[in-house]
Amino acid sequence: FTFSPFTFIEKVWEYRRKSFYLHNKIMCELKDFNNMNNTFYKENNLSGLKRADFQKIVDGKETDLFILSNQQGAEVAITNYGGAILTVMVPDKNGKLANVVQGHDSIDNVINSHEPFLSTLIGRYGNRIAKGSFLMDGQEHKLTINNGPNSLHGGPTGFHARVWDAKQEDEQSVTLHYLSKDGEEGFPGNLDVTVTYTLTGQNELVITYVANCDKKTIINLTNHAFFSLSGVNNPTPTIENNIVTINADYYVPIDDVSIPTGEILKVEGTPMDFRTPHTVGSRIDEPFQQLINGAGYDHCYVLNKRETEALVFAAKCVEPESGRTLEVYTTEPGVQVYTDNWATGYPGYHGATFPRRSAICFEAQHFPDTPNKGHFPSAVLNAGDTYHQVTIYKFGVEK
Repeated sequence: FTFSPFTFIEKVWEYRRKSFYLHNKIMCELKDFNNMNNTFYKENNLSGLKRADFQKIVDGKETDLFILSNQQGAEVAITNYGGAILTVMVPDKNGKLANVVQGHDSIDNVINSHEPFLSTLIGRYGNRIAKGSFLMDGQEHKLTINNGPNSLHGGPTGFHARVWDAKQEDEQSVTLHYLSKDGEEGFPGNLDVTVTYTLTGQNELVITYVANCDKKTIINLTNHAFFSLSGVNNPTPTIENNIVTINADYYVPIDDVSIPTGEILKVEGTPMDFRTPHTVGSRIDEPFQQLINGAGYDHCYVLNKRETEALVFAAKCVEPESGRTLEVYTTEPGVQVYTDNWATGYPGYHGATFPRRSAICFEAQHFPDTPNKGHFPSAVLNAGDTYHQVTIYKFGVEK
């Protein structure tokens, strides 16, 4: 496998990235997000989800169901509670459609999920911050502790647990907006965030993030989609047969509470090396200390990039029995690869169950604990500056 063919793709997507940015800027400036607008819901949607099951008042705001579809026959279902992706319906090598993301079939089940971050938006800071504390300009900021001694994914009431204002203007996209107030979960500044999900005609789920803040703050947004390319089921099959390639020569090692040690190590000669395709299960249980620390793969990979903000190929995943493929592209410096090491077989969408290692996550992001690691790429957003990220999940088949 070589990455040289992606040079052309990077140039194409750089043009498209700018287009998405301008689109979002216009959306932010011209649209009133206070009123729900969902004119593209279909009773006979492929996911079999009912709008009534997602309509509820939570914290004084309306939750709802949004269906995205394209001319290829693919479909994505999203709720504005946590921006959760509920289903992604795409074909296998025989044209059979199935849902390839773990989610729920009602708003109550989303809110009360055994896995609170199941396929949701994550913020203000994806991944862990050591001891829930960081210094910025000499001032200590204390965050909520919700993962052992650390803060995880923005805290227990982070972006995954908030009702976002939503607008759906066409069948292929929905835009979510949330104002995270100064001091929320301990983070400084009023952070204004807009996230757009777009399902393209090429079966790409494009997620575009734009944010700004009235104070200097930190930000690390991502989506925690749990992918099961074989299709969710009861039980959902293991992803250990999935063939994965990651465009990274280095990774971020962690300690026994999943905080980066501060090192950036080569993947070469270790079970962390996915520069050439390997099945997830071929080395996941080796007695390698990093795999022991993560109970499997739960590590941030340092993507091979020539330009900081360039959109690059990050990873590819192939499910050999169905033939379904997933390619990941992102403007972020890293991608957290998580092999669902702590799932317990809890229930989800339409009677599906989600056992241990039945999903794989590719969370495009900055590195964990960056505010406490000065040599990591900065996650600081200055007042008046604009945060911008594009991540693309492209679905296909190989026969």
